[in-house]
Amino acid sequence: MSIPSPCINVCRMDAERHLCEGCLRTIPEITGWSRADDAERLRILAAVAERRAARASAGEGAQ
Repeated sequence: MSIPSPCINVCRMDAERHLCEGCLRTIPEITGWSRADDAERLRILAAVAERRAARASAGEGAQ
């Protein structure tokens, strides 16, 4: 199975949260994506989903 990257080409790091403003991944998650197996990619995607939900519940707008 090939799991696509969540990158949406909005590549700016939030200095306070240490997350990409576009895909909500950390730098280690971004740099490790190409070497990650499917299980690790799914773990990253689950973390991204949690971050999106937290951002939505905090009333922050999506990029």
